[in-house]
Amino acid sequence: MSIEGAAELLLMAAVIPLWIAAGLADWWCHRRTAIEHTSGLPENAFHWLLLAEGGVALLAVALLEPDGAVLLLVFAAFLAHEVTTFVELRYTVPLRAVRPGEQMVHSFMELLPLVILALLAVIRWDEVLAFFDGGGPDLSLQLKYTPWPATYLAGAALAVLLFNVLPMLEESLRCARARARRL
Repeated sequence: MSIEGAAELLLMAAVIPLWIAAGLADWWCHRRTAIEHTSGLPENAFHWLLLAEGGVALLAVALLEPDGAVLLLVFAAFLAHEVTTFVELRYTVPLRAVRPGEQMVHSFMELLPLVILALLAVIRWDEVLAFFDGGGPDLSLQLKYTPWPATYLAGAALAVLLFNVLPMLEESLRCARARARRL
């Protein structure tokens, strides 16, 4: 197996499942600390934004050729995710305890996009070099020439739905119910 193939396998078999699992662990932390009674719907809205930012990066990695445009897109999603996380924590920390376990989960959620970017750089080192050698990278967004297996894509989509979207929806409902009771 080539180094590029190994990097792609790591993305599919380790990094993406870990990121999905970290999202579920983060939801569990929020549930355990009952955010619906503290930071509530505003924090939950940040979580939806963070999920969308991560989703953009994951969709790009899963469906598009890893060219310069995808490298930039994933890097931009990472930066957006970091800024959103910073603003969310500035809002949240005064309102509720963010325990060490949750902080560790956040560390994973912040580090994994960089791991994705590093693995993409390994897969397309020529594109990384093109940013610096004056030749210019390929900035066209194109579907993968060799798509990931449809069963993998369907399984990953199902995992995101079951372990990220549905728990976030449950969190939204808890927060909305608690807000309605307070009003």
